[in-house]
Amino acid sequence: MQIKNLMSEDIITIDKDQNLSDALKLLRKNNVSRLPVINNKELVGIISERDIAAKLGSSKYESMPASRLHISSVMVKDVLTVPETMQLDEVAKMMLENGIGSVPVMDADDNMVGIVSKADFVTLAVGIAFDKITVKEIMTKDVTVVSPTERLVHARRQMIENHVGRLPVVEDEELVGMLTSKDLMRAFIDFRKNVPEKYQKSQIKEVLVEYIMSSNPTVTSKDATISEVAKIMIETGYNGLPVIDDNKVVGIITQTDILRLIEKLES
Repeated sequence: MQIKNLMSEDIITIDKDQNLSDALKLLRKNNVSRLPVINNKELVGIISERDIAAKLGSSKYESMPASRLHISSVMVKDVLTVPETMQLDEVAKMMLENGIGSVPVMDADDNMVGIVSKADFVTLAVGIAFDKITVKEIMTKDVTVVSPTERLVHARRQMIENHVGRLPVVEDEELVGMLTSKDLMRAFIDFRKNVPEKYQKSQIKEVLVEYIMSSNPTVTSKDATISEVAKIMIETGYNGLPVIDDNKVVGIITQTDILRLIEKLES
């Protein structure tokens, strides 16, 4: 299958000279996690929730409001693209090798005609073939977790160092919540709005994971099928689910795990 048959043609873009506040509004309004960045209709970058969370939590930008940050200072500039005729498994392999969540799709004249994300690939994982594969066969077993009493800045560092977009929150070996890049991004934005600038540097260190995390997260079991998990991801928009056994985290299954499975099956 060519990637043009899977991509989304409804592309939400943002100009490089707009500010971060504009990006946040677009992300929220369209329920997307990343935006291609353009300059005079030309693709010049891409910006994601994870990029925003990483930048807003850094010491360089810690006291700067989102309205003063231009997209061009936050975006990833070296954007990988794929031709619309590229085969599905080749696109999946490229995304996995480069650790990216989406890729713009270009036509023969190098115009952007669509975008394909891990979420698009997950829609393929609903069906008979995926009813025969269980979560425990493809889940990530080595899970990075945080406790509810850890600082938010520490959780951000854990996400960056481990290249993950979500962290199960564990207390006394039991799952009590989930923290995502989206949660981090919104927390840093709200913090800037509500705390006077002169107090931000000291007070950000006092914000704990338990103040920001989502309680009662959606979970799955190691014996659930990939088809069942894919349906949950499609319905909820969640990128990953903790895998629970006796309320203990034994793994996590993400869109990346499913993408890896599809690439293997397709190739």
